[in-house]
Amino acid sequence: MSAIVPWLANAWQVWASRLAADRVPHAVLVAGPAGLGKRAFVDALVASVLCTSRAADGHACGACRGCRLRVAGTHPDLRRVTFALNDKGEPRSEIVVDQVRELGTRLVQTSQLGGWRVSVIDPAEAMNAAAANALLKTLEEPEPGAILVLVSDAPARLVATIRSRCQRIDARFPSREVAGQWLAARGVAPALAAASLELAAGNPGMALALAGAAERTLAQDVARDLAGIASGAIRPAEAAARWHKDNAELRLVLAAQAVRLAAWQQAGHAAGEALGLTVPGDLHKLGAWWDRANRVREQLATPLRADLMLLDLLREWRALSAPAPVR
Repeated sequence: MSAIVPWLANAWQVWASRLAADRVPHAVLVAGPAGLGKRAFVDALVASVLCTSRAADGHACGACRGCRLRVAGTHPDLRRVTFALNDKGEPRSEIVVDQVRELGTRLVQTSQLGGWRVSVIDPAEAMNAAAANALLKTLEEPEPGAILVLVSDAPARLVATIRSRCQRIDARFPSREVAGQWLAARGVAPALAAASLELAAGNPGMALALAGAAERTLAQDVARDLAGIASGAIRPAEAAARWHKDNAELRLVLAAQAVRLAAWQQAGHAAGEALGLTVPGDLHKLGAWWDRANRVREQLATPLRADLMLLDLLREWRALSAPAPVR
């Protein structure tokens, strides 16, 4: 089975045709929400570039020297940039300028195997300002025979000048029918697939992750907490302590998705009522809270106090859900 998900099949055909015609862009941005198969697509893209015996459909052969080195993680012409360790041996929360400068130095070197030189930055939106500026200089003066691949779950956080210098491949949500078929091929029953897709707001990768019994139970707990906080039956501090102790990251994903679904359903129908919303028309506030929840999730791995961040977030939810004063 191909690692390329059905909704990216057309993008793969375009890529394969460009590679076959030797019309490969020097920079590619593969963008879209997590759960849509971007990274499997990028892995296949990188493999196709480094393979010396590609199949007719553009996929790597898996047997040539380039493929064997890539699989072993020792290909000399492949570089991956992601979160590095700091002086304490802990993962950084951003990609720093030294990493990008080192990458730029390697891009100007001659290919050791005589083919393409490929570099991947993932997640690209994690570059700090200095790193982004350093990358921009590299993009302005591309090196022949070098391909830079950026992977981003949040491309809007990349500076516009970087986005404009990349050939963009967008991963978009498929239709519910296509997503349902994809889930069915992975053993998810139709009724469960439909319920998981609803919870995941149509994101098939997230729906697959939420199809387990434990995840469904956790989703119910999160929705109950949000409704209880909105009504005043549950104190934000109580819920924050519970979330902090048990799977905080997934709880934040579920909370964000529940609020996103409420907004998508115009925040006045079943979803909004289930979350205890009393001001359903305030869509921009829902959107701001959704964005804040995602940012808190990203910050869980940083030195910031996770318990305090969760408390602030849930207090904001209570304030958002509170009835407006009578005037």
